[in-house]
Amino acid sequence: MAVLAPASPFPPADLEAGVAWLGERYRVELGEHVHARNGYLAGSDEQRAHDLQRALDDAGVRAIFCARGGYGILRLLERLSWDGFIRSPKWICGFSDVTALHVAAADAGVASLHAHNLTGLGRTSAKERRAVLDLLEADAPALAFHWSGLSRVHGTEQATVRGPLFGGNVALLHALAAAGRLHVPPGAIVLLEDVGERPYRLDRMLVGLRLGGHLAPAAAIVLGEFRDCGPGADGVTAADVLAAETGALGIPVWQDAPFGHGSINHPFPLGLQAELGAGTLRVGAGGAR
Repeated sequence: MAVLAPASPFPPADLEAGVAWLGERYRVELGEHVHARNGYLAGSDEQRAHDLQRALDDAGVRAIFCARGGYGILRLLERLSWDGFIRSPKWICGFSDVTALHVAAADAGVASLHAHNLTGLGRTSAKERRAVLDLLEADAPALAFHWSGLSRVHGTEQATVRGPLFGGNVALLHALAAAGRLHVPPGAIVLLEDVGERPYRLDRMLVGLRLGGHLAPAAAIVLGEFRDCGPGADGVTAADVLAAETGALGIPVWQDAPFGHGSINHPFPLGLQAELGAGTLRVGAGGAR
């Protein structure tokens, strides 16, 4: 397993806890520059891209764990080659800023894992860590994942949608769209979350994605947690904005999925075919494969 810091710096103790947990089961290799610092970045662009490229190209690496999200991965995309990754696919594990890598993996036709970054995995529950291992170690035909208890926002209760899972952090998807690097797969079930964005900022990003046609290929939307996205003096909530802007798409929308920047961030595989309906999202074990 390769452990890299392609985005923001992190508390060293948090990384040590995550590496200790991962090392109980796997051989862990730290990126050469994992402890580098450059202001609000975990090292220079050259250092971070070097470590990431080596891991992408290494046929012996089975998974890449990102130490932390934050900011910085978008700066690396033009420096990376994905040819070696396509020849030797591996899980990319993380969330938030790591959405940029999940989207690139989707473009390459390779599944990835939306989950706590490694500094978070060291602190999260044993149940969530076990769920990460179950997904990492499952043979592709036997990989199974499901959530139940989602709440309907738009669409009929019994409508069933099948398509590939895609998405992540709204701000990153918006930034990728601005960079011309957002390609939502046709018929995708798009999962969205964010943190620290006022409702008017979510409005701006979602309207931009919609007006640009970036969400037109989506067959359904699943909303996770929008943490610390409280209203201003006007009283408009993030839930108000999300309902209005996703409603304009005319597709089924469900909410209350257990992922995001809060204490609950259940892992799920991106890029695999899934089935969504009646408040349940499922991959394998009776769902789409």
